[in-house]
Amino acid sequence: MKTFIAILLWCILLVLCWPLALVMLFLLPLIWLFLLPFRIMGFTLSVVLGFIRGVILFPFRVVGK
Repeated sequence: MKTFIAILLWCILLVLCWPLALVMLFLLPLIWLFLLPFRIMGFTLSVVLGFIRGVILFPFRVVGK
């Protein structure tokens, strides 16, 4: 559904201002490639913090059962 809305909005932009739509079509993959390392770092950080949280809370889970 998100993809359909994005395509629909891009088509509306193409009708209203086609140079901007073409620039977006070229720049969006480059921006996505630029932001990819930050997304990977965010995912890795959340996994590491979840692991640390699990290690810290493990004794409380064992005692609670």
